[in-house]
Amino acid sequence: MWAGNAWRAALFGVPRGHRAQSALAQLRGILEGELEGIRGAGTWKSERVITSRQGPHIHVDGVSGGILNFCANNYLGLSSHPKVIQAGLQALEEFGAGLSSVRFICGTQSIHKNLEAKIARFHQREDAILYPSCFDANAGLFEALLTPEDAVLSDELNHASIIDGIRLCKAHKYRYRHLDMADLEAKLQEAQKHRLRLVATDGAFSMDGDIAPLQEICRLASRYGALVFVDECHATGFLGPTGRWDHVAPEAWGGASEGGYTTGPGPLVSLLRQRARPYLFSNSLPPAVVGCASKALDLLMESNTIVQSMAAKTQRFRSKMEAAGFTISGASHPICPVMLGDARLASRMADDMLKRGIFVIGFSYPVVPKGKARIRVQISAVHSEEDIDRCVEAFVEVGQLHGALP
Repeated sequence: MWAGNAWRAALFGVPRGHRAQSALAQLRGILEGELEGIRGAGTWKSERVITSRQGPHIHVDGVSGGILNFCANNYLGLSSHPKVIQAGLQALEEFGAGLSSVRFICGTQSIHKNLEAKIARFHQREDAILYPSCFDANAGLFEALLTPEDAVLSDELNHASIIDGIRLCKAHKYRYRHLDMADLEAKLQEAQKHRLRLVATDGAFSMDGDIAPLQEICRLASRYGALVFVDECHATGFLGPTGRWDHVAPEAWGGASEGGYTTGPGPLVSLLRQRARPYLFSNSLPPAVVGCASKALDLLMESNTIVQSMAAKTQRFRSKMEAAGFTISGASHPICPVMLGDARLASRMADDMLKRGIFVIGFSYPVVPKGKARIRVQISAVHSEEDIDRCVEAFVEVGQLHGALP
């Protein structure tokens, strides 16, 4: 956390002197050109400042009145659940604000081990390992596990953290067309010459709202002697009847809301504790985060009410938006991308939605491919039907204003 931690910061500068100042001026010119290009392309990303806790109803700096939030990864509605908050406060009081250490020195508390065991039980796996972030979890896996003798096969639309994690490893790299099982099979056949073959996929794709056919992926992997890794950051707790991808059995999972984890065979987790660089060189998750995450898992394992609620609310939004004339990507997932195509159109519509009390964000290149800009809507279990209907009404009004609807 704060004082006492081994924080490392990068200060970008140059030595004093005429030539040094010339180099700095050159850098400024290059950077300003890059930034102007982003602005000119209509892909500039601004950060709106929230002045309240996360939830379906929030307050935004500079905007009067309450705002409906439809762009958080808060699918389960647990970000501000009273029991989750209380668990975080209790952990803060009992275990302190931070560890000021990596795990293998003096950064492991009983609550870290308890949460790892709980994650493994939730996914019905042998063990689990915590990371400071989901990005770190993916950065740590592939380099530690795969060698130049191995191969990794990745869906072309996998999350940036999977892509970057794969780049760090020395395995042979294959990319198969998005959700194309025939192409995956062809790549698996081609990769038979390698020692290990690992298929890596998102469980739910965060920009498109579509879901990986995990049963078919696991069937192909079994046929060709491959392993399967699934990143389920946008799936844990609400896909499948119990929120655990029922009847599917990949070798390794990754996910989390704050912090990250990998869960799978015991020897794999043990190897990650020895070799995964983000785990070895990052301070431990703060106790408050661990306490909150542990309570969230408790709530998920107690009941499947959240799963049932999510399905009905997602269907309500998707059906109403499609009836109004919008194209919604994906199917049956609370990520509901409203496809618009043009980056400026997506940005301007998102701004006008905020004026009508709806917080959504336009996504464009490089987050999504050029020409496929969209406004990504995310449904939460704590949205009411009235919230959803109000969001749809605002979309129709703004869509007609900007010519996105007849």
